This record gives sequence, structure tokens and C-alpha cells, in this order.
Amino acid sequence: MSTILRQHAEQLFAEELEALQKTDSGKRPANWKLSPQAVVTYLMGGKLSNGFEVSPKYIGQRRLMEIAVATLTTDRALLLYGLPGTAKSWVSEHLAAAISGDSTLIIQGTAGTSEESIRYGWNYAKLLAEGPSERALVETPVIRGMKDGKLVRMEELTRIGADVQDTLITILSEKSLPIPELNTEVQAVRGFNIIATANNRDKGVNDLSSALKRRFNTVILPVPDSMEEEIDIVRRRVESFEKIMELPAEKPALQEIRRIVTIFRELRNGLTLDGKTKLKSPSGTLSTAEAISVVNNGLAMAGYFGDGQLKAADLAAGIQGAVVKDPVQDQLVWREYLETVIKTREDWKDVYRACRDLS
Repeated sequence: MSTILRQHAEQLFAEELEALQKTDSGKRPANWKLSPQAVVTYLMGGKLSNGFEVSPKYIGQRRLMEIAVATLTTDRALLLYGLPGTAKSWVSEHLAAAISGDSTLIIQGTAGTSEESIRYGWNYAKLLAEGPSERALVETPVIRGMKDGKLVRMEELTRIGADVQDTLITILSEKSLPIPELNTEVQAVRGFNIIATANNRDKGVNDLSSALKRRFNTVILPVPDSMEEEIDIVRRRVESFEKIMELPAEKPALQEIRRIVTIFRELRNGLTLDGKTKLKSPSGTLSTAEAISVVNNGLAMAGYFGDGQLKAADLAAGIQGAVVKDPVQDQLVWREYLETVIKTREDWKDVYRACRDLS
């Protein structure tokens, strides 16, 4: 068994990707490992002609994945946009794994991301010794993607400064990257494209310029439509985590996952599921990704500091930590929800006691 903490998607799902390649009879764009139809099957899951079962990576609207994949067959880049925790990075990774067989060409966007991180840099020891040369050039994931005809992932694009963002304009429109110091350029091989992600809840982000927006096709990934859909996402991701981490705990009861998802959906929507009670919403997003984290943390608590069976007491700290981001405002919201909603539910007494004892 691998000792790698988290394998890349193309490694973790290598068997599925191989099975898809063997049965894929669709037309593949240049340098694509799979046809667009097979990529969507990989993302959404399904049974192949030989009976092989492909697990779903994205649970939601199939049409969104079809639009995303179709975009990558054109000369327009793809921007996955939405609230934090709506699987933007997850979808980006799996798109790159299925299309290019390589999800590792990544640029992580931060306020400190520089032009050199996107275009190219220099090995200054060689630069001083030899002057500008190809040997002194430090290639970025963008250059490698252009040369190899692969997808490049850019995480949190809007966290990068506007002037640095615009470095992408020439790359996306001309499909080339000038290197004036060497009097040359890198021209993109067919198959190259960029998948960027951005969320709309971060403070202090940098809006994309209109010129850059025109070069992206935006696909908005929504929060899960239904309660059952969100429960299924949490269950699948938690089971995967538990298997990799080899936690000494039993699989979480569906009831516990359902209760966490209920809490998150009610506080997120500002309304109880029955529609009878309006609620104040906390400052955090309470995303599906956070629900997964709460269950994973609860399993660790149950496995190492409990009897191995996930209980409300194992989950309480994680729930409160996810809800209470602002120690004053969110604490009031959480206390009101605890007393007016959770306390009144007959089969939630254990959740109420566990959370009350922490407050």
C-alpha cells in the first residue's frame, strides 16, 4: 500500500482511467487521453460497455460538466467559479487527470504570486555566469503545459494581483509566450489550456479585467441542490478519507452525516428544513467541504479517543469550530440555533448536550 498521504487523481483512479481508455471509441482532441464524452463519464460516473463501474467524482448537474469539458476543446480557457467548498479544485484536478493524464501543473494564486510564477524565471547563478540562455531559464507550469500540450491549473485566480493576472492575456489569446531576453517565444502545442478557479466570498480579491474575462468561459459550480445529494457527497468523500488514513473507527452512521448536513444547510440558508423557523446565518460559508472535514475529525476523535463508533460528542467541537468563525457574532448565532432548534428535536438530545457542554 502506498505511503503517500494524498495521491494525485491520475494515480488514485488509474484503474478507472485505464478502463475508460480501453472502451473509449469517441474522437479524442489532440493530446487528450480520453474523448470529451469519456471525460464526462469519468467525472459523473457510470457503467462502461464491459460492465466496469466508474465512480462519480462530481455529484451535481451533468450539464455543467459537459459545458466545462466542451470549453476545453476550444481556444477559450475555463474558469470554475462559486462559493468556497463547491468542489472547484476537485473538479479542476479530475479534469486535468482525465484529459492530460497529469494534474500536477499547478500555480497557486496568492497575493504574493508574481509574473515570474506564471511566465518564467531565471537561475541567477547561471544567468550571471552565462548571461541569458535556455539553460538559465526556469520554466513554469505554464511553459511546461504549452510545450507538452497539457492542461495547467491556476488555483484562486482572483487572489493574484490584477497586473499579474493580465500576464495571461497574451498566453490565452496568442497561445504563445514571448521570451524577449532570448529573442524567442514558446508556442503552445495543441491540447494546452488553462483551468482557473475563483470563489466569490473572499475579501480583498482582485476582479478580473474585462480583457481577461473575455478569454475565459465561466462555469459556476453551485452548492448541492438537495439534502440527499449533499449527504451522498459527504459520505463518499469521508469513506475515501477513512480508507486512506486507516482510522481505527467504524464507518460513520448515515444519521450522523445527515445531522451535520442538516445543521449546515439550515444555517447556510437561514431557514429550518421545514420552512417554519427563520434563522440568522453565521459569517462562514458552511460548505460541503467543511462538513466533510467535521466528519473526518469526528472519526479521528472516535477512533483514537473513543470507542471507535462515531457519536455526537466526537462531532461537537468540529461543528462549533465550523460555525463560529467570529467569536462574538457567530457565537450568538450558534447559541440561538442551539437553543431554539437543536434543543427542540427529540432525537437530537445527544447533539444538544454535547454542543452545550462546549459552549
